[in-house]
Amino acid sequence: MGPPRRARSSPAVPEEPALAPARRATPRRYLMCPPAHFDLAGSTDPWTDQDKPADAALALAQWEALCEVYRSLGHTVELLPPDPTLPDMVFTANGATVADGRVFGARFAHPRREPEAELHLEWLAAHGFAHLHVPVHINEGESDLQVTASWLLAGHGFRTNPLAHGEAQEFFGRPVIGLQLVDPRFHHLGLALAVLDDAADEVAYYPPAFSAGSREVLRRLFPDALTVGEQDAVAFGLNAVSDGLHVVLPQTAAGLYGPLRERGFEPVGVDLGELHKGGGSVKCCSLELRG
Repeated sequence: MGPPRRARSSPAVPEEPALAPARRATPRRYLMCPPAHFDLAGSTDPWTDQDKPADAALALAQWEALCEVYRSLGHTVELLPPDPTLPDMVFTANGATVADGRVFGARFAHPRREPEAELHLEWLAAHGFAHLHVPVHINEGESDLQVTASWLLAGHGFRTNPLAHGEAQEFFGRPVIGLQLVDPRFHHLGLALAVLDDAADEVAYYPPAFSAGSREVLRRLFPDALTVGEQDAVAFGLNAVSDGLHVVLPQTAAGLYGPLRERGFEPVGVDLGELHKGGGSVKCCSLELRG
């Protein structure tokens, strides 16, 4: 008998690259405030360099360009009138959290900004929002409360009091996931985490901004999340706004463009360099009016 025949092996078939999920944009409505009186004097933000004053005219032009981007994408921009005594009002996302047609007001950590909370509530009440809550505990609005389909992601550690998390849960009737921030450069959740698809609980985040336990929570809740490196995080790449397809973010966070496209998103870069000096970017300037 001759030697046993070897079974022929089938030629290796190369694996096809995974297709990015189909994305769909949904129209959004944002409350924004022109930086007509933007000024860094007296700012307590860790990003502020008092030796580099902001150019108010340039800040306004950059903000107007952001508004035009939103309108070009089919979104609605509502305007909160600026107050000459409140130089930080451009950061409207700090002033409230709006979900399901309900408004959870802000209570600022620094007295200089406290009057902004009342102005936000007054505007929202005058524009059809009937369910408003004046908070007991310090929280800085949507900058520390991120809305997804399943949860409210709630940052704490620098500005928002953890007791505000339970207060928000009782008001919204949504489960709140507390996340501890540990890097003072990322003192708001909106600097360390972005919601990319609120209908599918899809996020991006910068892991070192969070405590070890919070990183584990994020890993369990979002095993397929996009994790971001320091260079794009400090460029405020996570202070972004998504409509489910388009992700509007600072143009300097160029390292995020490729990973976003691989996931089926369309990055839209904008220049908000002057507002960055005050500690905010796209998300901070855009309070989403949900419901």
